[in-house]
Amino acid sequence: MEKYVYLFHEGNGDKKELLGGKGANLAEMTRIGLPVPYGFTISTQACNAYYDSGKKIPALVEAQALEALSRLEEKMGKRLGDAQNPLLVSVRSGSVFSMPGMMDTVLNLGMNDETVVGMAKLTNNPRFAYDSYRRFIQMFSNVVLDIDTYYFEQFLEEVREHKGYSSDPEMSAEDWQEVIVGYKSIVKKHTRKEFPQDPKEQLFLAINAVFDSWNNQRAIVYRRLNKIPDHLGTAVNIQSMVFGNMGNDSGTGVAFTRNPSTGEHVLYGEYLINAQGEDVVAGIRTPQPIATLKDEMPEVYQQFTETCKRLEQHYQEMQDIEFTVERGKLFILQTRNGKRTAQAAIRIAVEMVAEGIIDKKTALLRVDPDQLNQLLHRRIDDKYQRTLLAKGLPASPGAATGQVVFDADEAEQLGNEGKKVILVRPETTPDDIHGIVASQAILTSRGGMTSHAAVVARGMGKACICGCEPLKIDLKAKQFTVGETVVKYRETITIDGSTGEIMLGEIPMIDPELSDEFQLLLAWADQERKIGVRANADNPEDAQKAFDFGAGGIGLCRTEHMFMDLKRIPIVQKMILAENYAERMEALDELLPMQQGDFEGIFEAMQGHPVTIRLLDPPLHEFLPDKEELLVEVTKLQILNPGSTELKEKELLLKKVRQLDEFNPMLGHRGCRLGMIFPEIYDMQAKAIFYAAAKLADKGMEVKPEIMIPLVGHVNELKEMRQLVVDAGVRIQEETGKQFDYTVGTMIEIPRAALTADQIAEEADFFSFGTNDLTQTTFGYSRDDAEGKFLQAYIEHKVLPDNPFAVLDQDGVGKLVEMGVKLGRGTKPTLKTGICGEHGGEKSSIDFCYRTGLDYVSCSPYRVPLARLAAAQATIRHENKEEVYTTA
Repeated sequence: MEKYVYLFHEGNGDKKELLGGKGANLAEMTRIGLPVPYGFTISTQACNAYYDSGKKIPALVEAQALEALSRLEEKMGKRLGDAQNPLLVSVRSGSVFSMPGMMDTVLNLGMNDETVVGMAKLTNNPRFAYDSYRRFIQMFSNVVLDIDTYYFEQFLEEVREHKGYSSDPEMSAEDWQEVIVGYKSIVKKHTRKEFPQDPKEQLFLAINAVFDSWNNQRAIVYRRLNKIPDHLGTAVNIQSMVFGNMGNDSGTGVAFTRNPSTGEHVLYGEYLINAQGEDVVAGIRTPQPIATLKDEMPEVYQQFTETCKRLEQHYQEMQDIEFTVERGKLFILQTRNGKRTAQAAIRIAVEMVAEGIIDKKTALLRVDPDQLNQLLHRRIDDKYQRTLLAKGLPASPGAATGQVVFDADEAEQLGNEGKKVILVRPETTPDDIHGIVASQAILTSRGGMTSHAAVVARGMGKACICGCEPLKIDLKAKQFTVGETVVKYRETITIDGSTGEIMLGEIPMIDPELSDEFQLLLAWADQERKIGVRANADNPEDAQKAFDFGAGGIGLCRTEHMFMDLKRIPIVQKMILAENYAERMEALDELLPMQQGDFEGIFEAMQGHPVTIRLLDPPLHEFLPDKEELLVEVTKLQILNPGSTELKEKELLLKKVRQLDEFNPMLGHRGCRLGMIFPEIYDMQAKAIFYAAAKLADKGMEVKPEIMIPLVGHVNELKEMRQLVVDAGVRIQEETGKQFDYTVGTMIEIPRAALTADQIAEEADFFSFGTNDLTQTTFGYSRDDAEGKFLQAYIEHKVLPDNPFAVLDQDGVGKLVEMGVKLGRGTKPTLKTGICGEHGGEKSSIDFCYRTGLDYVSCSPYRVPLARLAAAQATIRHENKEEVYTTA
């Protein structure tokens, strides 16, 4: 008989796929003797069985759950629904990977009109009992019966105002009884049924709701963002309740064993006296910092500190802990690996090595390469005056400027239009996730450092300020006020998530500086990795940035970008419009010293590291005005100024544009095909490279140019173009009297090149796989059209697992790369190979490159640190035969 339900003592921390992360951790904490309220877990397999049964709990799952409930009642000496000694439980979701705020929780389950009376007598605290009951009705109605919380909050607010109260603790038992009657009326109005009184009916309705929440919209969005598989399902954790709202010797809180924003080794978190857990995360009351617990409950604080240390040593990770104090006794409700910023992840990993908790390889696996982008974002330039508008809690570091929006849908719409927006809300809920994704930053007037907005923003690396109470937000009027200042919809503000400061208008930003811990971690990565990391850079400034970020060379220098300069475009157009060879050479002679200067700057910046230079790749019409716009100009001139010199020039230009116009430019007259028809263009570029090499040789500097012929599909193209480059090299060496080493290779970006790589390798010193174009030509997709028209729908409907232009398609495009490497090295065993598409900065693609035996990856300068770390992780993982990152 298949087992679907596990009591806490039957599991352990290794059973995450079966029990979910939360269930496995509860079992593990029970196993090591921590004060965990007892309970049981319904497995992720039961969730899948629920969906297989048409969203119905199978009889076997129900029977095992009831048996586990009976065991729980026996252990606790209480019974669910017993009016004299009632057992109350919480029902929580818990997937394999942490999905904070994405699914739902029900507390105080088992409360009804009879058990509330029993609880009041047992605790001698009627106020506590009726407060717990009203919380249960509101939470159950929202999560299970799908009634918006707004109706309950509105009613509660009206009662408080009517009685002249400012906060919930002022409410008496009689007040809560009045609220309960009102809450029940709301339920009956929306469901046309009475609120369910049978605790077992409540239990199974809640279990259904948790299983259903696996496929709610916010969970689906979160899984897609974090690449969590849909088939994993969620477990359900049913746990005996402990109460933080039993008086001033009780409380509840959330704490991290280290600061999740900075990584500092201090307890970081918040708690509330006389409150339940949802009060902390919902942002309804602003909590106290964890440090003040030391004064309020010194013994509890000491016990909690020791528990935190024990958990961190046991899991060898920074922990995110939920706890409750009931009448002076500490209970640990949950522990999990804490979400953290990139800055914190690096500091924690490095310091844990110094503390002897983990080794260097483990530290490298602890930092997700994608997170490093957070550290490479800009921050506010301190030289500029800040006009402080308000200050809140600095919930997630980094700075951002954007237009104020008050609705998640509007944030998504404007974000998709390319506008930079900051989402401003009283507090965010999991339903706002799509707006958070589209925003530059999040600002809330309520909630603390562990509220939904804070946790989600930190996980995404977005700046966030929470609990900014001076903000008076009017959602209907789409504005907020601070004192006399009114900030309206789409006005610009700047926020600093590191300080909690909010400023009016836009403030200049500056580039980040990398911390000592970051540099040390990357140094460890360089010691471990067995694949090189280069950068794509088209000018000396980018090359310098790449060098500063630790690039071991330039893997792609796109020479056409050197032609795009406004001063150079007229000369390029003169070269294209030339009527004969002499005119074309005249223009090329003007371009040569410009290109030479660019190459000198790049060679200098790279200080002897190799530089791969791709000769001109795009079709010539890209350097000319748009055909449709030109046609409009010519038509206007024909009407308004016939016979003018300007008209004749425009007509000549239009004629040339039409001659160069192509039906499918991506597959047209570009790449090496240009060099074959206009060899003088490639000759000029080769000479510019060699003159630059000679100039630097004069300065005693070593250069390593690697000249790349683009878009080769047949070995004869490379053979002819290679000879052109070699001839230019001979001439310049004779002319300058300087000798320099260089290589000639090609970019493999056409399937035929990969299929005939053994032949092409005869003429190539290196292969660089241009995986952007190789993806286009393998899939038959035009990238611009695909991403704008159908690709997103393909990903949402799981036709494709990922955007193949962002994540390398290993099954298709990857096979061509593997074939190209294998065939090429079959001809030339020492053939150097690398990739230079955007995939060179994506962690799973880098892992593929390592497994395929490539010598290097190349990516944009700002992704070089990411690539260095990902390359080290690939080496470590495959040495250890591990296949996943240790943190999500």
